[in-house]
Amino acid sequence: MPDLLVLGMLVGLFVASHELLSHPLRAPLVARLGEKGFAIVYSLVALVSFSLAVQLWRQIPKMRLWDTPASLYGPALLLMLIAFIFFVGSVTSPNPAMMPGVKGEPKGLQRITRHPMMWSFVIWAIVHAVMTADPRTIVLASGIASLALIGTMMQDIKKKQQNPAYATHMARTSHVPFMAILGGRQPWSALWPGLVPVLGGTVLWFLFLGWGHTYLIGVPAAGWSYMQ
Repeated sequence: MPDLLVLGMLVGLFVASHELLSHPLRAPLVARLGEKGFAIVYSLVALVSFSLAVQLWRQIPKMRLWDTPASLYGPALLLMLIAFIFFVGSVTSPNPAMMPGVKGEPKGLQRITRHPMMWSFVIWAIVHAVMTADPRTIVLASGIASLALIGTMMQDIKKKQQNPAYATHMARTSHVPFMAILGGRQPWSALWPGLVPVLGGTVLWFLFLGWGHTYLIGVPAAGWSYMQ
């Protein structure tokens, strides 16, 4: 069986197991195993499936399906900066989609998208799929993007069923970034996510793309030399 097909199966297993354990199987497993037992099973399944996928990804020879135009390097770096800002904003501001009991008007990145962390993963996946043009990376990135998008949609459905007030939060915000602003549900001033996400995201972007990418992945970030 081709390694790329096996990689696709492992990535599919990671995505499917995550969604099944997070939603339809969560309640019966918690009832049988308890919250701690369920957390252990959930973590083990995610860790094993994703680790196997990454290990196989490393073993598959790298190749390119197309030549990435140099004109895309700048936009790719900008998109990654946005991804880092989204990620920092997601962990520095209470998020009703992730934390129960959070009330009040949407703040910070919530006014841009109610799922900033997941969209940071989606942006990462798109950028890396396009810039690497590598089949193994496209498969892995597609799985991560699918998990983020499907997971957030299912999360919205579950939260809305559990807490009718969450519907109000959904009405004030948007899943797709900037759509609530374009639709008039948030003011144009919401384009500014806040000082902490911008500064924190910029610092992480600079450190990771300028040093961490080479150290962890083994190759410099595409287009980073243009910044030097």
